[in-house]
Amino acid sequence: MNENNLETVTSLSSDLSKRENITIQLEELLIAGNYDEAKLLLEPSQPVDIADAIGSLPLILQALAFRLLKKNEAIEVYEYLDPVVQQTLLERLRSGEVLEIVEKMSPDDRVQLFDELPAKVVRKFLSALSPGERKVTAELLGYEPETAGRLMTTEFIDLKEMQTAAEALSLVRKRAPFTETIYSLYVTDKERHLTGILSLRDLVTADPSKPIGDVMTRDVVNISTNTNQEEVARAIQRYDFLALPVVDKEKRLVGIVTVDDLIDVIEQEATRDIY
Repeated sequence: MNENNLETVTSLSSDLSKRENITIQLEELLIAGNYDEAKLLLEPSQPVDIADAIGSLPLILQALAFRLLKKNEAIEVYEYLDPVVQQTLLERLRSGEVLEIVEKMSPDDRVQLFDELPAKVVRKFLSALSPGERKVTAELLGYEPETAGRLMTTEFIDLKEMQTAAEALSLVRKRAPFTETIYSLYVTDKERHLTGILSLRDLVTADPSKPIGDVMTRDVVNISTNTNQEEVARAIQRYDFLALPVVDKEKRLVGIVTVDDLIDVIEQEATRDIY
């Protein structure tokens, strides 16, 4: 084993030990009722590590730990939790807290959660969502399970060919807080047909006065809403993309599938290959 590989293994082992220590310390602090110290323990941690720590706690402490998180952080952490832990929290949190979490989840993560819940509970949550979130969630639920349409998010940025790079960059700044990823930007026509793609780097380095049509790439790899999730995972791996645009039958851009949405699918594929 060379030095680089040894450093990587050591680093991973150190990270694992750190996460285990966070879980142990968090449980001890919660049992002791030392909630201020528990908050301080969680503050510098990454959302995915906090989710691991909460998921490893005894059931009775999971909701208590979750309530210590700041509102925005709680939404992000919730999306990383195991589906079983998500359901347990739904049962233990107050109705108002649950509805706020579900409302602020990204549409694709919300649909993934709904897939794990009884139909009666899903109908209750759908009726409580704001009109906009209810509409997009119902649309995603309308696609077949294990397809790109079911996996995709509708939170993406689309630009127009006649926009200048300066105008497009201004739009990206405004919409970035509400978008899952800004590293891939898509270009559509008036009917929302997908016509091009450019990276954030391409946009930032472009002449501000140049139209997007002169900067973008017209050859866009895309998938359809009914593409099987395993095919989507293979395409992401083949082209080494962070996201893939999803189009409907009329080639209109309706969403994107990001690599983090496919991690479980990729792991399943790798396991099958090993066997």
